[in-house]
Amino acid sequence: MLRTILLFAWILAACAAMFLIAQPVGTTGQLIISLSVIVMLTVISVLRLDGTWRHIFLAVASVIVLRYAFWRTTNTLPPADDLYSFIPALLLYGAEMYCILMLAISLFVVSDPIDREPAPQFPDEELPTIDVFVPSYNEGKEILALTLAAAKAMVYPKDKLRIYLLDDGGTLEKRNSPDPDVARTASIRHEELRTLCRQLGVRYHARAENRHAKAGNLNAGLEVSEGDLVVVFDADHAPEKNFLKETVGYFLEDPKLFLVQTPHFFANADPLERNLGTFGAMPSENEMFYHRIQKGLDRWNASFFCGSAAVLRRDALRQVGGFSGITITEDCETALELHSRGWTSIYVDKPLISGLQPDTLASFIGQRSRWCRGMIQIMLLRNPLLQPGLTFPQRLSYLSSNLFWMFPLVRLAFFAAPLLFILFDMKIYVASLDEFFAYTVTYLIVAEMVRTYLYGNVRWPWISELYEYIQTVFLVRAIISVFLSPRSPKFNVTEKGHAIEEDTLSELAWPYFAIFTLFCVSLAVAIYRYQTEPEISGLLLVVGAWNFLNVVIAGAALGVVIERKSEQDSHDLLAVGQCDLVVGEESVPVSVASISPTRARLIPARSAKLPDMRRGGKAILWRPEASPDGIISTLPVSYTGGREDDGSISVRFEPDTEHYAIIADLMMSDLSPARDARADRRKRRSIILSTWTLLAWALRYPPAAAWMAITGRRRGRNDPQPVGAVAPTPRGSAAKPEPGAA
Repeated sequence: MLRTILLFAWILAACAAMFLIAQPVGTTGQLIISLSVIVMLTVISVLRLDGTWRHIFLAVASVIVLRYAFWRTTNTLPPADDLYSFIPALLLYGAEMYCILMLAISLFVVSDPIDREPAPQFPDEELPTIDVFVPSYNEGKEILALTLAAAKAMVYPKDKLRIYLLDDGGTLEKRNSPDPDVARTASIRHEELRTLCRQLGVRYHARAENRHAKAGNLNAGLEVSEGDLVVVFDADHAPEKNFLKETVGYFLEDPKLFLVQTPHFFANADPLERNLGTFGAMPSENEMFYHRIQKGLDRWNASFFCGSAAVLRRDALRQVGGFSGITITEDCETALELHSRGWTSIYVDKPLISGLQPDTLASFIGQRSRWCRGMIQIMLLRNPLLQPGLTFPQRLSYLSSNLFWMFPLVRLAFFAAPLLFILFDMKIYVASLDEFFAYTVTYLIVAEMVRTYLYGNVRWPWISELYEYIQTVFLVRAIISVFLSPRSPKFNVTEKGHAIEEDTLSELAWPYFAIFTLFCVSLAVAIYRYQTEPEISGLLLVVGAWNFLNVVIAGAALGVVIERKSEQDSHDLLAVGQCDLVVGEESVPVSVASISPTRARLIPARSAKLPDMRRGGKAILWRPEASPDGIISTLPVSYTGGREDDGSISVRFEPDTEHYAIIADLMMSDLSPARDARADRRKRRSIILSTWTLLAWALRYPPAAAWMAITGRRRGRNDPQPVGAVAPTPRGSAAKPEPGAA
């Protein structure tokens, strides 16, 4: 009875709101309403009010958004008989309505996020058996050795934990390939990784055929294992020691739980962060998804599998025939199928792994192309609105994740719209200057305030626009290809750990140059028309400002196509740990300040005298507690003997296979420093400072990129390409960004 009353009350409130939203108040009245709402939202934001105020903020902001949508629908479209203007106007209108729809769904998704309590702890005898899958295709031995050693070192009863390397690069099909180079490479890899697994004490499995990509590889792992739970780590995702302690207990509390997902945390910068120099200061791009959206999805039992750093129940997977392989995003598809069967999921917002992001723009675009195509495949082939068994909130949640990836088409409309008016005089937005400020400008301000209120400490202003522009240039064709042939996309592996030895221009740079030039030409035309056509000067001023914003974004993006020099081992993690640096008979206690798979920065005790390498002797790091069996306690290193300005010294590892246990221990025993650094990056930045930064990028990078293009410093088509990289038209290789990250 109470539920019926509440539903009736919601319907009455919605009807009353829609009635008020549709009332004509005139341009001056609309401006007063909008400014009043902006003041109210500013007060709530400045005072950092939350709880009930959060819902008030979103409800009041929605009034302005809906009033804009009503006015835009009823007052701004050109006459239908003027097809020259009406058709492009309708496309722009559709793009705007998509944004409003996505805003509405996103507000629902993140309206009441969950912060989970720590996992309950149980005695060893009650814990389930676990199989850890590390699927691999073309990753190097060193990356795999670290991940496997870290997985084996996880705190858990050893008789209940089995580690599997699932090698899709050394399958029987590849070893018997008619191409002798493919067969030789696969055979060498097969033997090398079998030896690696034997030395590390983990299990190696290579299936017969490469079918259904990663999903097929994981299902092959299910066939040769029998643990109650399955843990999946990507080949470059090394887990913290306490990963299982933080996740497994939930399964013993809820027999219908099929998934515990944790965030993907990355030790290195993505191409935008590295090339623009924002890594370490700006929140990472995936923070919006993993720290906000997944927690919102968790409220509606809709947090989904992200392909790695997750624990799944075997019985649930068995019920649906294993990992789904209809689309190339097997993770989200599998979660959708299991949610529709009544299984539940949990999201734990605590980074418990350290992984690698794509280093080059080409591999970044290839990765996002795969995510984009896969999510649209799900929308077309497994539409959540039509999937039986889902609750209404789950349908909206999955729809939000799928629809997000339509953003390239929307961005294309926003980039093209001012060009159509400036260059072709298409009247695609019929409004006076007063109406534009009263409705459009205030709507844009309110929308930005909503985004800042919800996501300000995990996404700076203008960064979404920049990331989306960079992807839009190539993803538009990827989207169209999926609509034309939904079952055609193929799974491409993303290259990671790729060294860039000198500053160079990405092989994908030329479309960005062309678009930037087009925007600049149209801006010049707008200025000329403003001076020669005074009768439309007001409209030209507005459209010219819009086009100028596009110029700024496109100019800043030219900084991203300049691939900055990096090192393959430049993936340092902040660390905590104590060990001894030993040279000959001399020993100095040191603290580990930061560490990567190949090197470490050490801080000797303040009064300690460093060993003199000139006396000879082999340098080692000694940590007797590193290995549970006490066998491996030393790590050979090269050491120059000199201190840095901060008093630290650097050593480079010279490991054999058995030494990866101590490297994993030093790196992954405690990720608290990395988590603290992640939290420190969550700092809000004002729209003024963000705008200034964007303008500075737009002024600085176009000349620099042009100079590199002129001098020929770019990666050529015949140079070695990372696997998974794409030519100017990506073939599709995603937490993906991250649904809802716009």
